[in-house]
Amino acid sequence: MTLPLMPKATAVWLIDKTSLTFSQIAQFCGMHPLEVQAIADGEVAQGINGYDPVANGQLTADEIARSEADPDRPLRLAASTMPAPKRLRGARYTPVAKRNDRPDAIAYLLKNFPQLTDAQIGKLLGTTKDTIQKVRERSHWNSANIKPADPVLKGLCSQTDLNAMVAAANERLTQEGQAVPPPPAPPGEADEAA
Repeated sequence: MTLPLMPKATAVWLIDKTSLTFSQIAQFCGMHPLEVQAIADGEVAQGINGYDPVANGQLTADEIARSEADPDRPLRLAASTMPAPKRLRGARYTPVAKRNDRPDAIAYLLKNFPQLTDAQIGKLLGTTKDTIQKVRERSHWNSANIKPADPVLKGLCSQTDLNAMVAAANERLTQEGQAVPPPPAPPGEADEAA
């Protein structure tokens, strides 16, 4: 069950402003009934200002009235009018320990997925177009030590995100009337062919 924002402050307000039972308040706020009773006795949550769940759209006055009339009826959170947050895909925070793996991942993507644009690679790995260009031209400060490495295995992106980027790039090439390059051979098969 989803809990209200600031459960203790909400419990303080419900204790002060309503005649709900301790068990109803405890269930709604995700607390133990004894903790709610301790709040009512002034032993816990001293100095916490009450948080009005009605004014903030978490409860309605009708919901409180119905639950006050029936001590066995639990309170229910009101449906949120706020849109659900979208999960953004693409560039994410890369830990400092993995930042040195980026040029290797860029080299891998440039070699195995030439259809990806610099913007797609940048979004996928959380890097800049300048870094991608330097790896491509072999003018990167560490180009002597760059060895292509799969960004999924290095933990820089997920396989799902990589597949989605490659599919989008392939679709773009198809719409432009260009040939789509074949997918890279798995590591074991490339060695056997040589």
